[in-house]
Amino acid sequence: MKQPQIIPHKIYDRSSLLHQVRRWRILGKTVAFTNGCFDILHQGHIASLSDAAREADYLVVGVNTDASTRRLKGPLRPVNNQDARATVLASLLMVDAVVLFDEDTPLELIKLVEPDVLVKGGDYILDTIVGAKEVMAAGGRVVINPIIPGFSTTGLIEKITKL
Repeated sequence: MKQPQIIPHKIYDRSSLLHQVRRWRILGKTVAFTNGCFDILHQGHIASLSDAAREADYLVVGVNTDASTRRLKGPLRPVNNQDARATVLASLLMVDAVVLFDEDTPLELIKLVEPDVLVKGGDYILDTIVGAKEVMAAGGRVVINPIIPGFSTTGLIEKITKL
């Protein structure tokens, strides 16, 4: 399926994302949500996104903006800017929508999307997942997927700097 022209159409602002999610819901479809910086995409990200996509009909990925990533990861991050990260994620078959968020957490975005399933990686526990209480209170589920050991952006950056 070669349709590169759809890639930019999978990147939404909040208003257009809300409109799209409403369309999916009218069709009786379910929505999963996950988020992260996705600075340097690696096998661990692909596994996590693939697992998240299996949880619902559509997968929405929230991506930290450059400013948000710097606040979370430090002044040398991100390596790739937010537009590049959003484009790479939008090019993945398992991702249906990408939206940037500038806050330190995706809570406001989760409240907007109201996902049927909130998905995070196995380095989290239920009590520490932002938005978990809200999703469950609305009748949704929270899924913690296992992480693939040995794959992290920080680890990749450390390896590259040692070359």
